[in-house]
Amino acid sequence: MSAKRVSMRASYYAAHTYMILGVSSGLFYREFTKANHFTGDTQLAVTHTHLLALGMLGFLIVLALDKQFQLSGTRLHTTFFWLYNAGIAVSVTMMGVHGCLTVLGQSVPEVVPIVAGIGHTVLTVGLVLLFVQIGKRLKDPVQQPPAVELSERATV
Repeated sequence: MSAKRVSMRASYYAAHTYMILGVSSGLFYREFTKANHFTGDTQLAVTHTHLLALGMLGFLIVLALDKQFQLSGTRLHTTFFWLYNAGIAVSVTMMGVHGCLTVLGQSVPEVVPIVAGIGHTVLTVGLVLLFVQIGKRLKDPVQQPPAVELSERATV
């Protein structure tokens, strides 16, 4: 049984999804803290930047690298894609839980930072897989585009 491979379009959709989540979480942070008259520090303040930087920008960079090095369509890339997404999801969810509890004045259970740490570990494993794959592609010989005749170039 073969697993379906992740395509370049999946990175585009992931980046787009993280953009929406990042902007939405920034709005949630602003409105939730305002509604609860909270003025202190909370992890909600950086949740949107994590989603935008690790999610949206991260996958836009992966998309550009994929276009250059043909990363998608391999088992290694598919594993990277799902581990990296899982790591972001777990980490950001725990940041949201921690932040909401802080704003509400409740204590944060010890399990929250532990699970967040696991999310960060999974995210790191995903990044290591991405670097392994890029390293393998850098060893491949450079593919030269086919030569185009001068008369063909003029019509293009």
